[in-house]
Amino acid sequence: MADIDAYLDEKRRALAARDLRIRRGEVSPVPLTARATVEGGSGVRRIGIRRHAIVSDSAPDFAGFDLGPGSPELQLGVLGSCLAHTILIQAALQAIPIPITALEVAVTGTFDPRAGADGSEDIPVHPQDLAYTVQIDSPADPAVIAALQVRVEKACPILNLLRQPQTVGGRFVQSRTSQEIAA
Repeated sequence: MADIDAYLDEKRRALAARDLRIRRGEVSPVPLTARATVEGGSGVRRIGIRRHAIVSDSAPDFAGFDLGPGSPELQLGVLGSCLAHTILIQAALQAIPIPITALEVAVTGTFDPRAGADGSEDIPVHPQDLAYTVQIDSPADPAVIAALQVRVEKACPILNLLRQPQTVGGRFVQSRTSQEIAA
């Protein structure tokens, strides 16, 4: 992690080049796509994003093989990753660079497997009590770090996705009907 400051120099250059492309009108919205497929026999979910693969599974008490994190755990990891990246971006954007020698983001939450079970209808099915802690090793003045936190909380896409109400559309498309399966 001793190379974070060197990385911030590269991040600064990349952000400046990106900003120039934005000002020139060369940047437009980017469509995002992820696919999840389920493997028969194990129920393992393979998530494909661009050319990357992530395996998601359940713990044995939920008929899984613990081959990867479950979806609620992945969500916490996504939040932590986004916060860390946003910290690096905001640190790189400062006129006077914020020196960072180490950075770690821990995200916690609670998921109650009783949700939806008889007698537990009032328990939410989603993770709750999300919280994050940033451990930042920096000789910067605490006021500079406090200002960094404000900028990060304003700019972090996933933090704001979770904090702001969202509209999520969805549909089910059946590829075969029961008559086709029986035929």
